[in-house]
Amino acid sequence: MPLLDSWTPGQHTAGDTTHPTYRKGSGPGVVVIHEIPGLTPKVIGFAEELVAAGYTVVLPHLFGTPEAEPTAGAIAKVLPRACISKEFTTMAVGATSPVATWLRSLARSLHEELGGPGVGALGMCFTGGFALAMMVDTSVAAPVLAQPSLPFPVGKRRAADLNLSPADLAAVKERAAAGCQVLGLRYAKDPAVGTRFDTLSRELGDAFLHVDLPGKGHSTVTEQRSQEAVDRVLSFFGEKLRPPSR
Repeated sequence: MPLLDSWTPGQHTAGDTTHPTYRKGSGPGVVVIHEIPGLTPKVIGFAEELVAAGYTVVLPHLFGTPEAEPTAGAIAKVLPRACISKEFTTMAVGATSPVATWLRSLARSLHEELGGPGVGALGMCFTGGFALAMMVDTSVAAPVLAQPSLPFPVGKRRAADLNLSPADLAAVKERAAAGCQVLGLRYAKDPAVGTRFDTLSRELGDAFLHVDLPGKGHSTVTEQRSQEAVDRVLSFFGEKLRPPSR
């Protein structure tokens, strides 16, 4: 049976931008943003774990072929298209990828429907920093950055950059100072992350919680899945999206 057959297809529109979505589960909302080359089997499998843990999960479909394996051919086909798309800022420093506006709208809509303290957002690799950009909207209560890799770490400035405009960085810092924490996941020797975890620690202080896994892996919750990383995500979402009753 195709992996997405049990998911409800839909779409979300913000301004003049529309993307397909897949939705499943019940409970607090979580937006999981796929990596290159798209909604791979292991991305869907990770999302299923969140559903089983009691979350309403929405998977935006931004590029690629759903359910396709992340082969070298699939990556080679998708990556150039993503790099030239106006929705993604891959090389500029001090700039937020435009797709963040659409993702914020999606999170806000989900929060308005489900209520609660907010929704979770998890981006990975190419989309890793998008969860940080979504945090500008107060609907996002639990942002998770899994191996954030934009802008591509070519040179020291890009390697340290957070893929945020100055205004968005100021908003993120304000929310962090007010108590909104950010979880970051990476393999310690992953060059794609550059030095942006150092930037996050400097800019957000104790509000940045990071998991540094040993080794040279890359995809922390999918292709080179770490159970420690998955457990930390589940714990983080549980703490932020299911506060104890008083």
